[in-house]
Amino acid sequence: MTVPQPGIGEWYRLSGGELFEVVAVDTDDGTIEIQYFDGTVEEMDFEDWESQWEEGLLEAADPPEDWSGSVDVEPDEDGYRYDGYDDDRNLRASPLDGIDLFD
Repeated sequence: MTVPQPGIGEWYRLSGGELFEVVAVDTDDGTIEIQYFDGTVEEMDFEDWESQWEEGLLEAADPPEDWSGSVDVEPDEDGYRYDGYDDDRNLRASPLDGIDLFD
């Protein structure tokens, strides 16, 4: 059986049903940083990753529909979640603003 490489941003499930996301891979150290849906962060080494795949204790999974569990985001009073961006995020000053072309 070919063991898939962990992908950052990919979701997986342990045999017990716990969902987690791969948030970092350090090939130099041989470690994978994972974050469970509840926000808990752990580190796993490549050997554990491979052995758990081979034993069937680990499988690829779809991301949860409600992703807010791991990022600790509370909805506002209208039920919307703040995504870190303002509505006017594309309104930037041009580097040429303030230059008077007719002087």
